[in-house]
Amino acid sequence: MSNQHPELFRRHKLNPILSAADWPYPINSVFNPGATMLPDGTTLLLCRVECRRGLSHFSVARSVHGVSDWQIDPQPTLLPEPDKFPEELWGIEDPRITFVPELSKYAVVYTAYTRDGPGVALAFTEDFRSFERYGVIMPPENKDAALLPHRIGGNWALIHRPVSGPRAHMWISYSPDLRHWGSHKLMMESRRGSWWDANKIGLSPPPIETPHGWLVIYHGVKHTAAGCIYRLGLALFDLRRPERCIKRADEWVFGPEEPYEQHGDVGNVVFPCGYTIAPDGDTINLYYGAADTSIGLATASLGELMDWLGRSS
Repeated sequence: MSNQHPELFRRHKLNPILSAADWPYPINSVFNPGATMLPDGTTLLLCRVECRRGLSHFSVARSVHGVSDWQIDPQPTLLPEPDKFPEELWGIEDPRITFVPELSKYAVVYTAYTRDGPGVALAFTEDFRSFERYGVIMPPENKDAALLPHRIGGNWALIHRPVSGPRAHMWISYSPDLRHWGSHKLMMESRRGSWWDANKIGLSPPPIETPHGWLVIYHGVKHTAAGCIYRLGLALFDLRRPERCIKRADEWVFGPEEPYEQHGDVGNVVFPCGYTIAPDGDTINLYYGAADTSIGLATASLGELMDWLGRSS
C-alpha cells in the first residue's frame, strides 16, 4: 500500500507494462516514453531504448488499450544519424510528443546527446514512420523540453531546462518559425536547501491545457547522501502568458516506492515523458520510466489533481 497521502496517481497492477524482455531485438533497457493517442484510439508510445553499447534510440509501441498487447516495431523506429546530425553522436533520448493542429503533424522534442552534453532537438512526423529533423534548437546543456500545441501571441512556445550553474530551472522561449528562438523567460526556479525539488527541476510530460491554465507535471531532484531521488510535483501556469506561475504545490505527488522504481540502472527514479487523456476527458494515463530500466503506467483524475493543487499551493 502506498504511503502517499492522498494517492493522486495509482499504479497499474500490471506494472511494469514494458521491459527489455518484451523487445523484438536485443536491448539493455526501455524507459522514458513519449506518448500520444492516435485518431483511432490506439495508444502510441515512442520509447527510449538503450542498446547494449549504452546509446539510446527510439522505438514505437502501439496498444489498443494502452496497457498490454503492445505491438512493437521489429526494428528501431528512429536511430541517431550523427553523419547528418553530428549533435546526435551519443544517441537520442527522452522524446516528448505534441500534436500540432495547425500543422497536422506531431512534434517530437527530444534530447540529442552531443559531445558537449545534452541539447534540445526537434522533429516532425505524420505517421511515426518517417521524420523530418530540424536538428538542435537549444544548444547544450539543455533538455526536458516540449512544444506547446498552438501559438501564444502569434509565436510558438517551447518549455526547456537549460543548465548554466549549480542549479537548473525551467524556462520558456518563443519562435516565429520553430527554428529561431528568443524572448527567453524564466518559468519556475528550483528551490534551495533540503526541499524535494531543490537544485534541479524540469518538465516531465508536455503541459496539459485546462480552462484554468497549463497544468505542468514536473520532476524535482533531491540530492541525498545515498544518491538522487526523482519525484513529481504539480504547478499551474497562465494560458496566455505561460511563463507566469499561478500555483505551485509544496509537496511531491508521486515518487519511487515500488521495487522496479527503486532498483535498476538508475535507482529511485520515476520519470514520465508522456500521457494520454481517456475519452472521459478526466482520466490521465501517465507513462513513466522506472529506474531507467522499464516503463510503468499510473492513472490520475485531472479534476482531482486540479482540486489538490488548489488546496496545496
